[in-house]
Amino acid sequence: MNIMVLSGILMIVVLAILLINGVPIGVTIGIASIAGILPTLNFEAAVVTSAQRIFSGISVFTLLAIPFFILAGNLMNKGGIALRLINLAKLLFGKLPGGLALSNIFANMLFGSISGSGIAAASAMGSIIGPIEKEDGYDINFSAATNIVSAPTGLLIPPSNVLITYSLISGGTSVGALFLAGYIPGILWGIGCIFLGMYIAKKEKYVGTDRPGLKESLKIIWESIPSLLLIVIVIGGIIKGVFTATEASCVAVLYSLLLAILYRSITVKELMQIIRTSAEMTGIIMLIIGTSNIMGWVMSFTGIPEMVSNQILGITGNKYIILLLMNVILLLVGTFMDITPAVLIFTPIFLPICESFGMDPIHFGIMITFNLCIGGITPPVGNILYIGTKVGKTRVEDVIPWVVKYYGVILFVLLLVTFIPSLSLFLPNALGLN
Repeated sequence: MNIMVLSGILMIVVLAILLINGVPIGVTIGIASIAGILPTLNFEAAVVTSAQRIFSGISVFTLLAIPFFILAGNLMNKGGIALRLINLAKLLFGKLPGGLALSNIFANMLFGSISGSGIAAASAMGSIIGPIEKEDGYDINFSAATNIVSAPTGLLIPPSNVLITYSLISGGTSVGALFLAGYIPGILWGIGCIFLGMYIAKKEKYVGTDRPGLKESLKIIWESIPSLLLIVIVIGGIIKGVFTATEASCVAVLYSLLLAILYRSITVKELMQIIRTSAEMTGIIMLIIGTSNIMGWVMSFTGIPEMVSNQILGITGNKYIILLLMNVILLLVGTFMDITPAVLIFTPIFLPICESFGMDPIHFGIMITFNLCIGGITPPVGNILYIGTKVGKTRVEDVIPWVVKYYGVILFVLLLVTFIPSLSLFLPNALGLN
């Protein structure tokens, strides 16, 4: 057996064994990568090479945006933003059938995009609006499922740390273009959930809430404007070239902190805890990115991407069938692997295949992110699923039947995003970023 093939097989086997046994993903990728190096290098050389790859993998200026966006998201999560966005969502959707559930979906789209975290959106929105829905007679499992399935929209609607990671691993695809490309797919995901939620609400006879008076409505809109301005400032600044995505992340932190101070919603002690939590999250992500750089190097010299490409292209040369096959693989991967390592591992494998038949890297980035976002609401990993269930004070097995009802709509939107490139490319092309 060719030693390169042996290296690749050894790496994949070790990766699978460690994942099955629940070893943290960053450690798993690092150990599996070193195992893949050992057939060609001695242990000492393998460790030194791995250390160098980790350092080079995280020594990238663009990655500075990740810790700052994480910090901004955590400040927003604790800074009184969620309640103001929920009030705005209730104003817009509250009168419709199932108004509270629809408000939850829209609020998740807003808060998820501001915080850049599906988990933060599910936690913040579910904990606030869930009890209100229960008081109004909503089935708690329907409420929890609606919260869960709409939370990942914030990973597509910018700013998104996942898209920053993809930009790095895809060879420098424009972060600004990726941010713009995520808008329409993310909004379509949310709209699909809103229509289905309204249909279910009519069937279950969940009525809307009373609309507040003019004075109260104006107050709600006024209080929500500062929160919504963050999106305008960050994305507008990137599009206009006022600052880079990395500089935008710093602006987001300063703006989030300013709002928290104005709202008097965070104490100094809580601020220190937020900084500590953000540092821990950053450390985990950077470890994953660093060790994934080792794996990328191992895959490169073992020829794994080429082998996979040849196998897929050997099945068919039809690009539509290839894209369907990739979607199936990515959906399965997303059920047992977190989104960041999955993007880091599978982008170098699938992107060259897609580029071979003319697929734009921006379009592919949105497609792979959309696929893996679905994994966040799917067991056995499904972090958003478990957080949303816990916040909703129910059980996964009781929520799943309701979540499944939404899968059809979400998968339909995925197919639209996969086979209609303009859904991803219209905004970047219109604003001259692609």
